[in-house]
Amino acid sequence: MTSTGPITVYRAKRVVTLDPARPVAEAVAVRGDRILAAGSLDELAYFDGTRIDDRYADDVVFPGFVEAHAHAMSGALWRSVYVGFHDRRDLSGRVWPGCRSIDDVIARLSEADARMSAAGDAATAPDALLFGWGLDPAFFPGERLAAKHLDLASATRPIFVLHGNAHVASVNSAMMRRHAIDRSVSVEGVERDALGEPNGELREIPAMSLASSGFSRVLDDLDVPTLRESAVEAVNAGTTTMVDLASSVMMTDAGIDIYRTAVESDEHPVRLAPFHFGVTPTPGMSLDQVVERLQLLSAESTAKLRLRGYVKLMLDGSIQSHTARLQEPGYLNHAENGMWTMSPEYFEEAFTAYHRAGMLMHVHCNGDEATELMLDTVERVLTRHPRPDHRHTVTHSQLSTAAQYRRMAALGLCANILPGHMRFWGEIHRTYSVGPDRAARMNAAATALREGVPISLHSDTPVTPLDPLATVSYAAERRTWADQPIGPGESITIEQGLRAVTIGAAHMLKMDAEVGSIEGGKRADFAILDRDPTEVVEPAELRDIAVRGTMLGGRAFSAASGA
Repeated sequence: MTSTGPITVYRAKRVVTLDPARPVAEAVAVRGDRILAAGSLDELAYFDGTRIDDRYADDVVFPGFVEAHAHAMSGALWRSVYVGFHDRRDLSGRVWPGCRSIDDVIARLSEADARMSAAGDAATAPDALLFGWGLDPAFFPGERLAAKHLDLASATRPIFVLHGNAHVASVNSAMMRRHAIDRSVSVEGVERDALGEPNGELREIPAMSLASSGFSRVLDDLDVPTLRESAVEAVNAGTTTMVDLASSVMMTDAGIDIYRTAVESDEHPVRLAPFHFGVTPTPGMSLDQVVERLQLLSAESTAKLRLRGYVKLMLDGSIQSHTARLQEPGYLNHAENGMWTMSPEYFEEAFTAYHRAGMLMHVHCNGDEATELMLDTVERVLTRHPRPDHRHTVTHSQLSTAAQYRRMAALGLCANILPGHMRFWGEIHRTYSVGPDRAARMNAAATALREGVPISLHSDTPVTPLDPLATVSYAAERRTWADQPIGPGESITIEQGLRAVTIGAAHMLKMDAEVGSIEGGKRADFAILDRDPTEVVEPAELRDIAVRGTMLGGRAFSAASGA
């Protein structure tokens, strides 16, 4: 149905549309929640009853960024203690210095423990959980952070520290006592000391789940304030559409009500697409029942809350933590391989059920062995159950080879790539995980495009900061945090990167008819910038562009100061 009502013409320093027919404009006309047209003021005067709005006269209006791999709990982590290696900006714009040693981590956790003890309320009682996040032990030479280190921060308060890759956690002795994690536990991923006792490092979901009071903060503790905090993060980054790529609450009405209460509010500034986390069977439900539930929810999808039958599956872990599955020659100077997060048998069963029901799946594949398993599975499933335009996606696709990208193109798959792997962990990959040759071809966005695979670029927030402009810069410059080049042959152009975080990501979510570019009839979703990112000379300049705010469906929102 065509929208009616007053027409507002937003004049800007420049409107960048990403519409090849009219790439730039002087202004954009909005009626209701839709774009009416983009063009010159004279052209837009053809519409009756227009009103000029000059609020963006000194700014650049750009298509709202689309983040196709994010986690809604990201914003809420700032209620906890950041202990990552790299400096990080919080929701208010404050920069938190990185922890460059185990001693730095222990000092920051000790300070947090002292603050909790001084507060003296129920939430900070002596046995209340101290949650840290962002840990990057691969940067620390020598021994890894273990319970014996965390016990120095507190021997009595349970401590749970989520690593930066979100595939490993470290806990202290008090946390292990709380959850009876002792030598009798036989779960894969519980690391042990020389005497066979658990040392406090828990690798991958089954092991981390043992420390349930901590791990629940990662997946299960979704609430309205968490969604609102993640939306603040989105506005600060110019993002108007994002996913929650591992939702564990979609099988309950109470969980869906949390999404509705937050997202459907007029004050919520981002469209949200939750993905059901289908890595393990849902307790008390068969696969057919889960599929039926997702189909029923699809009928309740709205313009802001996209309940479209999206599913997240996950095959392996993290390359820098050695839990991803690698083909030969495997890890550098290490004989062991990583871990299957889903068994290959259950993966094929689940993939088949969701595919046959018309669902869209994004599958986590960091290692090339995981990518190969996905490709083999998709080929078998498509042979049995052909389906045009499915747009299933290999997400991360970190070590995918050129041959695998050719197969992706043949199978109609997309690839969602994380350039932050190279920026933040490139030095680790080169010297510790896979060696210089394979590190140079990781996150091969140029190869994917050359072989005809549709791509997006993502942040995986909180793994790396939600910052599409920075993400594009990492893909274009291919330099590590130490400012060393790494695989420059896989660099893409700034234009290719900007399309990947707008129309490319929208395509991956089957939302490209609505968002991702500024065209008549699409949603009035904009990122408001102080500079035109298409005019920068060097990729690093993208990181200096300030986000003033966003517009979502014709409603304006301001970014936090310093964002």
